[in-house]
Amino acid sequence: MLAESVHSVADSGNQGLLLLGRSRATRAETEEHPFGFGRERYFYAFVVAVVLFTGGAVFSVYEGIHKVTHPEPVDSPAVAFVVLAIAIVLESFSLRTAVRESNEVRGRHGWFAFIRRAKAPELPAVLLEDMAALVGLGFAAVGVGLAVITGNGVWDGAGSLAIGALLAVVAVILAVETKSLLIGESASAEVERAIVAALEAGGEVERVIHLRTMHMGPESLLVAAKIAVRGCDRADAVAAGIDAAEGRVRGAVPIADMIYLEPDLYQSSRADATDPAVRAVRRRPRR
Repeated sequence: MLAESVHSVADSGNQGLLLLGRSRATRAETEEHPFGFGRERYFYAFVVAVVLFTGGAVFSVYEGIHKVTHPEPVDSPAVAFVVLAIAIVLESFSLRTAVRESNEVRGRHGWFAFIRRAKAPELPAVLLEDMAALVGLGFAAVGVGLAVITGNGVWDGAGSLAIGALLAVVAVILAVETKSLLIGESASAEVERAIVAALEAGGEVERVIHLRTMHMGPESLLVAAKIAVRGCDRADAVAAGIDAAEGRVRGAVPIADMIYLEPDLYQSSRADATDPAVRAVRRRPRR
């Protein structure tokens, strides 16, 4: 019961951290941070993972070890079961809300792929925390129940240990996924194909030579590309063509708010087979 109480306090604090991250991420760019503060959402999501591990998992494991080595009888089991039942009902409503909101954005992706590939960290974090809370309440109910039935307080400690292990797993998953976002993840393959198609849709761009994308935040995408232009084009025509290409990209991918295009002449010997632009061309049917 104590382990689940600490877990609930940590969860409440984590929701506050996620809200703080969303608020701070909306600040305008500055001279020191010219690309804005969109990644603050990733930072605070990583802090959530740290809090979940230290405030939830470590304490639960410590409490479990203490109760296993120094077992105590469960006082007032009826109160414990009533509290757990109410908590399970409330957490079920919370999880239902998280699942409904996630279904609206995950599309055809499975749950694992959604957690793995989501660019907005809040929904996966809330979804995993709610699932862990519901399973943890089940562990607590089983631990208290076995302690009451057998009269052996060791089961109470075993329940705390199970809760601690569960929280540690969830915290590690969150930390790994958020670390990837903090380092910088590219856009999805579908988005990169849309960018290449938009760039090559105009006659002023012969083809995309290289493409690099990186999420500066869930709704902010950096696009850097080297595009092949005709060698006979005048400088003013190249500049106008770049402006037109940028407009097409923003129309196809609205979150591409930072676009940098470098004109060059295409040479097949310098083509990189691993480049997203080359892969996108190969996957796209010839016109």
